[in-house]
Amino acid sequence: MTQTTLPAVYAEPTRKVTGRWIAFFAIAWLGIWMAQLAPIQKLLPDQVTAQLKSTYWVDNVVAFGIISGISGVCAIVAYPLTGALSDRTTSRFGRRRPWIAIGAVVFAVSLVLLGAQTSIVGIGVFWSLALTGFCILTAALTATISDQVPVDQRGYVSGWLSAPQAIGIILGVSLVTYVFVGTFLGYTAMAVLLLVLVLPFLFLPDAVLPPELKQKMTFGAIVESLWISPREHPDFGWTLLSRVLVNFGNAFGTTLLLYFLQFGLKDPHAEDDLLVLILIYMVFVIIASLVMGRWSDRIGRRKAFVFLSSAIQGVAALLLAFVPDLSVAMVAAGLLGLGYGCFLSVDQALATQVLPDPENRGKDLGIMNIATAVPQAIAPLIGAGVVAAMGGFMGLFIMSGVFAFAGALAVARVKAVR
Repeated sequence: MTQTTLPAVYAEPTRKVTGRWIAFFAIAWLGIWMAQLAPIQKLLPDQVTAQLKSTYWVDNVVAFGIISGISGVCAIVAYPLTGALSDRTTSRFGRRRPWIAIGAVVFAVSLVLLGAQTSIVGIGVFWSLALTGFCILTAALTATISDQVPVDQRGYVSGWLSAPQAIGIILGVSLVTYVFVGTFLGYTAMAVLLLVLVLPFLFLPDAVLPPELKQKMTFGAIVESLWISPREHPDFGWTLLSRVLVNFGNAFGTTLLLYFLQFGLKDPHAEDDLLVLILIYMVFVIIASLVMGRWSDRIGRRKAFVFLSSAIQGVAALLLAFVPDLSVAMVAAGLLGLGYGCFLSVDQALATQVLPDPENRGKDLGIMNIATAVPQAIAPLIGAGVVAAMGGFMGLFIMSGVFAFAGALAVARVKAVR
C-alpha cells in the first residue's frame, strides 16, 4: 500500500496542528511528567528508605533499583501491546483517546494506592501498576504526533513533550516537598493533577478507524510484530539503539544525583542543592527542546542535532566524573539539560520519520518508548552496583559518558533522514 493510496486514517498528516492542540498536548505532558518524576526523584526513594530502615545507603538504592527494574519489565510489555491495541481500536471516540483515558485512570489510581503501602512488596506492586498506566497513556499520546502532526512541525511539537518534563521535575518535587507533605498526600496530589491536566486533550478530535480497515489481531501476530528486523529496517534499528544508549547515559548521570550529593560530595544541604541542580537543568532543557526542535524543522535536519546533543551529555558526565565539585555539578547540569532537551525533541521527531509501517505507528512508537522508559527504570540498580563495586561515583559517571557518546555514533548511521 503506497503513500498515495493510503486511507486517510493512515496517511501522513499535512495540515499543521493549531496552537490550542499544542497547548493541550503540553499541559497533558506536564501532568504526566509530574506524576512520574516526583515519585522517582522524591516520593519513592523516601518511601523505600522508610520501610527498609537501613543505615547503609547502598541498600536503599539497590531496593529502589529492584523496584524500578521490575516496573521496567512491565514497560517492555505495556508499551508495544498498548500501541498495537490502539492501532486496531475502532471506537467512535477515535483510536488513541480511549487509551489515553484508560492509561490516565490506571496511573492515577495506582499512585493513590501506592501512597498507602507499608511494605516493600506493596510498593513494588503498585509502582509497577502505576508505570503500566504511564505506558498505556504515553504510548497512545505519542502516537498522536505521527497521526496528526506534519513532518515539518514535529520537532517543535516534540519540544512541547520535552519542555514539560523539565518543568514537571522541579514543580512536582517542589510540591511534594513543600506543599503536599507526606507520602500519601504527595502521591494523591500527583494523581489528581495528572487527571486534571490530561483531561483537556481528550476533547480534541481523533481520527476514527473504520471497522473494515481493522487488522486481524491475535496474540501470536502481536508477539511476532514486536520484532522489527534491523536488516530490513536499519534506520529504525539505529534510531532505537541510539535512544537506548543515550537514555541509559542520561539515567546514569541523573537518577543517583541525590546520593552523589549526599555521599559523594558529602553536601550537608544535599536536598536543597538537588533542587538548584534540577532548576538549572530545567531551564536549559526548556530552552534547548523548544529552540532546537523548531530549528531542526526549519532546516530539515535531525541527525546532526541528535549527534551533538548526545555528545554534549557525554561531556557533562565526564565533568562530574573527573571534577567532583558542586560548582562543576551546576555547569554539568546546564550542559546535561542543553543536550538532553535537544535530544528529547529532535530524536522524537526523528523516530516518527523512521517508522516501518503507517498502519502500526502506535505499536512501533511503543517499541521506541521502551528505549526511554526501561533505562530510566533499571539504571538505578545498575548504577548502585557500579558505585558499590568501585567505591565511588567516578565509574558511574564515566559509564554515563561512554553510553552518551556511543548513542551519538549510533544515530550517525541513520541514512533516510538528514
